[in-house]
Amino acid sequence: PPYLQQKGNASTNMFAGNAQCIYKILKKIQADVSEFRHGQQSIRQELISMRGHMLSMQNDVHNIYLRFDRHDERLERIERRLEHREMAEPHAPFEHNR
Repeated sequence: PPYLQQKGNASTNMFAGNAQCIYKILKKIQADVSEFRHGQQSIRQELISMRGHMLSMQNDVHNIYLRFDRHDERLERIERRLEHREMAEPHAPFEHNR
């Protein structure tokens, strides 16, 4: 930049040298912050993706539990029918042949 060019006496040259040094440091800090923001954005996207996978797994587990509940209900109905059959025919109880 033109305001950092060295012209004039020794004190002006010293200021210009310090200003250039500060300018370089600030440019490096700006680049580091930009890189940090880019990394932060990548991490944010990964977290969003992980949340999506977690929700999907939670839904899958919920569906499995629903299916287990339906199987339990069916099994209870079958057991009740078998009990009713045994009560209707006390002389021939149900025996499971293997």
